[in-house]
Amino acid sequence: MADRAAVRRATLDLIARDRRAAAVVLALHSAAAIAGLATPWLLGRIIDEVSGGAGIGTVDRLALAIGGCVLAQALLTRYAQYAGHRFGERAVARLRERFVRQALQLPVSVVEHAGTGDLATRSSVDVSTVGTMVRDVLPVIMLSLAELALLIGAIFLLHPLLGLVALVGFPTIYAGTRWYLRRAGAAYLAEGAATAELTDALTTTAEGARTVEALGLADERIRYGTERIGHMWATRRATLALRSVFFPVAEGSYALPIAAVLLFGGFFLDKGWFTLGEVVAAALYLQRAIGPLDQMLQWIEQAQRGMASFARVLGVGMVPPEPRGESSTPRGERLVVRGARFAYPEGHDVLHGIDLEVQPGERLAIVGPSGAGKSTLARLLAGIDAPREGTVSVGGCPVTDLDPAERRRRIALVTQEHHVFIGSLRDNLAFAAPGASDEQMREALAAVGADWHTDLPEGLDTQLGDGALDLSAADAQQIALARLVLADPHTLILDEATAALDPTTARRTERSLGAVVAGRTVIAIAHRLNTAHDADRVAVLEDGRIAELGSHHELVAAGGTYAALWRSWHG
Repeated sequence: MADRAAVRRATLDLIARDRRAAAVVLALHSAAAIAGLATPWLLGRIIDEVSGGAGIGTVDRLALAIGGCVLAQALLTRYAQYAGHRFGERAVARLRERFVRQALQLPVSVVEHAGTGDLATRSSVDVSTVGTMVRDVLPVIMLSLAELALLIGAIFLLHPLLGLVALVGFPTIYAGTRWYLRRAGAAYLAEGAATAELTDALTTTAEGARTVEALGLADERIRYGTERIGHMWATRRATLALRSVFFPVAEGSYALPIAAVLLFGGFFLDKGWFTLGEVVAAALYLQRAIGPLDQMLQWIEQAQRGMASFARVLGVGMVPPEPRGESSTPRGERLVVRGARFAYPEGHDVLHGIDLEVQPGERLAIVGPSGAGKSTLARLLAGIDAPREGTVSVGGCPVTDLDPAERRRRIALVTQEHHVFIGSLRDNLAFAAPGASDEQMREALAAVGADWHTDLPEGLDTQLGDGALDLSAADAQQIALARLVLADPHTLILDEATAALDPTTARRTERSLGAVVAGRTVIAIAHRLNTAHDADRVAVLEDGRIAELGSHHELVAAGGTYAALWRSWHG
């Protein structure tokens, strides 16, 4: 979360980047407000002229001037709103682009820890709320303040005493606004966080619907979602409670200045302190002031919501990016793990002193029961996470110290999770190699056994994703493997990368990949022991430790954990 000072600076920066348009918007609204000031004053003049015995011609001229001022105000307001919306949309476009850049620069571990719901809420609900604030709220508040100041100034110009009386009621409004602002920021931040939690609960439940159904977890997920809804409801009740105090106090104070001016002006009218036209004009100015004052107070509530959302949006950019490594270049491709220990936040160690060396071109399979730490070790080898103790290095350089782009060029990790982006098949493959030719893309697809691509109606231009061709999980995983072929790293880490494929397709894909990755280092997290059988060496992980290390035949002959797994695998 960004603090208030950072939010203010960012808001001013958004305005400053398009200061010419902001100046035009301010000038148009100010001109509209000035045009609106003339109407009450002209009405007062009509009253005084009629009281003095003026003829119908004078009244007609003043009435015509009122009509001209009303028309001018309407036109100026229309163009001011048009310019304001264009300014706001440009500002929000820049904000969205910056948010996407910052989100894509987040370390993978941070994205995983934050959860889908939090980032989804920040990128959609929060950015949209900030857009409303920049496009609608800030101009209205600023211009309402300016119009209010002009109206009060006009009353002082009529008569200083009427101006002083007109200030009655403003202390109450000020006190109520101050009370509200002190409490609203934290309340709206809590509401935003609760909304993100609910979004995350709904998203994860929808994504895991089949698992929920298979394991009979529907009641538990409903209970969890209901708790999140209850939490969000509680935070919304808290902000509603603030508004239910703030608005009645503010709106109850609107009538006080008008009543005070009429009573005071009427009492001293016979004494000649004021004319009837001045009193009427002052009352009309105050009546007119209710509009901008009410609008300003209404939008203050939205401004608090917008500031809270802006704090969440800016918070993404406050996360430290992945560390940029030193200028040193790895000497070779050997992966070495020494004394690596790792624990997830607020948890106990899941890896306990791992020692491992992987030679260039070697094929290593890592096997073991669920929860043994296989995927965690893969993340350390890929540099996504850093060990709590010990080192993980490639060519003598710590993996996490390498420049992220250099690290990803050298080491690629493909997990069980895969994603098909909305776009063409070519677009999906180009993520891994933007300069790849169509022929190279077809060869990559053929290399992983994705023969189905030849039957697509538009070939590489076939649109994928929502509203287009919906691929199966197996096809999507083959696209992920084809990206790996195009990326062409020297070390491949496959974390159960063929888990979504049926055994026959998985075996065919693994054989196809075998020809492609010849000469490269391959580390495979294996859930099918056929992969381990084909590897040069097998590392058996148990309770976060390497229990056995050797070739398939050596470990079977040793009669240990791996031999038991192999016998179980073959019945």
